Amino acid sequence: MNNLSLFLKASRFRVIPVMVIPVVLGGLGAIVWNDTFHPYLFVLTFIGSIAAHLFSNMINDLWDFRNGIDTAAKETASAISTNSGFLANGTITLRLFSFVTWAIFALALVCGLILSLTSGWLVLLFGGLGGLIAYFYVAPPIKFGYRGKGYSEIAILLSFGILPTLGSYYVQTMQVDYRPLLLSLPIGLFTTLILFNHHFLHWQADRTAGKRTLVVVWGEKRALLFSKSLCALSYIVLITCVLVGVFPYYTLIALLTAVPLIKVYRNLKSENPSPAYLPLMGASLKATTRSGLIMMLALVVQAILN
Repeated sequence: MNNLSLFLKASRFRVIPVMVIPVVLGGLGAIVWNDTFHPYLFVLTFIGSIAAHLFSNMINDLWDFRNGIDTAAKETASAISTNSGFLANGTITLRLFSFVTWAIFALALVCGLILSLTSGWLVLLFGGLGGLIAYFYVAPPIKFGYRGKGYSEIAILLSFGILPTLGSYYVQTMQVDYRPLLLSLPIGLFTTLILFNHHFLHWQADRTAGKRTLVVVWGEKRALLFSKSLCALSYIVLITCVLVGVFPYYTLIALLTAVPLIKVYRNLKSENPSPAYLPLMGASLKATTRSGLIMMLALVVQAILN
């Protein structure tokens, strides 16, 4: 494995669409509602947001390893680790992994500082909140992602929905509006669904290591019911956004992305082995990316028609 491949896997680059989509939606909102778009600012926002997401992924892996989560997943036969596993198996040294993690954070910080000079101090507020959430999700003394009270789900809704969408819109317009807030909710909820469903893959190992996700706290049956409810809520909010005019009516094509998810849910029982949740993870990720793509294309069409 060459260095680039190693980095892409260690940073979990393949899930980068969950950050790209809200950033693009915020920029498209500025075009549709304000007839405003600054390409260079958007590129800086794009780069900074991707760097922030990769930092979030890697700092999560770093502290999961330090807190024993990776080791527990490796030693639990039924668990499926969602981290790269490079620290647990010694592929990358802790020192090098830490260096790369903080180098990525530095890139995100530089982008944020430049944008704050052009668009205002609120850029630092949006970026700073995202950075604090990413770090203290797993890092002591807070580690709110380990507490099992819904903090991690709220954090994902903020970090991969509300903050990047509002931030991207603000960079372009230097305005805060209720419309980009509503715009952010469907994709934020879809991404939260991905995070929640991935806990099913290793919840026994999390319980052993003391990581109290909602799946650990509630148990598999109740957590699966919540997953179905969160899925339904994501589509209901999308429909609501269409009804209030945030998205054009043809965005409702995205409802078709629910079909594969429904099929997977029907195949799951109240108790399942961890591998049974892999199709749910795949369906959740596909529903999110496909719905996000439809939302983006709908706004592009609306911008053209305007």
